[in-house]
Amino acid sequence: MTTGILYIVATPIGNLNDITLRAIEVLKQVDVIAAEDTRHSKKLLDHYGIDTRLMAVHDHNEQDRIEVLMQFLQDGKSVALISDAGTPLISDPGFRIVRAMQKVGLGVVSIPGPCAAVAALSIAGLPTDRFLFVGFLPPKQQARRSALEKVLTESATLVFYESPKRIADCVADVIEVMGAERVISVAKEITKAFETVKTGAAAEVLDWLLEDDHHRRGEFVLLVQGAETEAPGDTVVEPSALRAVQLANEYMPMKKACALVSGLTGVPKNALYEAALLQNKG
Repeated sequence: MTTGILYIVATPIGNLNDITLRAIEVLKQVDVIAAEDTRHSKKLLDHYGIDTRLMAVHDHNEQDRIEVLMQFLQDGKSVALISDAGTPLISDPGFRIVRAMQKVGLGVVSIPGPCAAVAALSIAGLPTDRFLFVGFLPPKQQARRSALEKVLTESATLVFYESPKRIADCVADVIEVMGAERVISVAKEITKAFETVKTGAAAEVLDWLLEDDHHRRGEFVLLVQGAETEAPGDTVVEPSALRAVQLANEYMPMKKACALVSGLTGVPKNALYEAALLQNKG
């Protein structure tokens, strides 16, 4: 008996016209559409006259739905997995489902299309040769700063998703951890009527966010230019400088300790930070 296929279908992130002909065809032909929020997705489906059966699959029931979806496929029926917007599995449910189907040899096919992270990269004006998609940062300040510390020396462009309620606080934490001059970009309401991109030094972008409430409304992608690559790898950190960082770290956070010692010795703070991390791991 021929088994069905699980299609991972990208849907618009704002403008309903941003859907591929192939995606519409698949959504019409499958037996079931597994949607993150059936009420939200029904608006898109109604717009294109798609009346395929809907099934809710989200973070809270994803594990329970695996057996149901697997049985559909094994019975020869096909399923389309969609999220509220964009490409499924990118900061959305679906990973466990895809893995489970692949483990038993069932077919999984991508129907590519919109993705907010990639769309933002294309218009931010930051380097795109290498990028690291981080997704959502923790909502609490201390955890958020800790997460930013972990990617402080990453040379690739960093890509985050953020809510309108936290975007200003998040940029403020980028300034605290990575410096006011680090170049960042905020892309909001991509593909929608009020799409806006603001790129510049982190301090400048924060000022822009705070000057008008409207600047903090909408769905955000935050992009942060990667750290300079030449300093950590090419700079020799003398043991005395590293010892100074360790002593200063007893009284202040590691980032500030590196900045202090950098000011006293002239050794780039990123080089100090990387060397301190390597020593701590050792």
